[in-house]
Amino acid sequence: MASMDSLWPAYEAKMKAEGLNDAAIAAFKYNFGVLVSGASTMIPESAIGPVESLPELDSLSVTTKPELLKETVLLKLNGGLGTGMGLDKAKSLLPITQDNTFLDLIAKQVFKMREEFKGELAFMLMNSFSTSSDTLAFLSKYSGLEAGGLGLEFVQNKAPKVTEKDLSPVDWPAQKSHEWCPPGHGDLYPAMLGSGTLDKLLAKGFKYMFVSNSDNLGATMDLKVLSYFAETK
Repeated sequence: MASMDSLWPAYEAKMKAEGLNDAAIAAFKYNFGVLVSGASTMIPESAIGPVESLPELDSLSVTTKPELLKETVLLKLNGGLGTGMGLDKAKSLLPITQDNTFLDLIAKQVFKMREEFKGELAFMLMNSFSTSSDTLAFLSKYSGLEAGGLGLEFVQNKAPKVTEKDLSPVDWPAQKSHEWCPPGHGDLYPAMLGSGTLDKLLAKGFKYMFVSNSDNLGATMDLKVLSYFAETK
């Protein structure tokens, strides 16, 4: 099998030619190095165990602090396509109830939380190169959804596809976009760093982020949990 030393230069050159930032390249290099090494990425059952105890929400003795909302951003991970369901756009555009898509209900939830908390709650999406344009076009009908001067999105990185046979970069001259894929939700931190989003959030005084998937409508921010988190961090 080819070594990392022989394989990596082609990937590095390809990613730099695509304009990817240093954080994206470093994250992919680490993951690709694990693949090339042949190391197992499985965690055996013998190495894990259950959490012994967790505080129960109802039993928490904490004073809620609405002022924390000014330091908090609500982030939805929205990089996935619904290819498994025959879609070629963001799966959050799938209608789920009456005339509402996931994105409709997310926007309505954000406005509802702002009303409930009586304040401006910052909201962003982490889109992918596959979902960005469709998502922004769809959400343009919700005036005021963007808040805090943050913009509605930052776009996660993209990773070069790897050929299974010899681990070389995929080459698809007929459609070059098929040579790339979103690297998944684990890309959150490299994407925030490489896109400048982390620096922007910190400069504006944000300290907390509530993160959930765009297809998880049950995940809404709880001020009690936020207050507890800030108190016990």
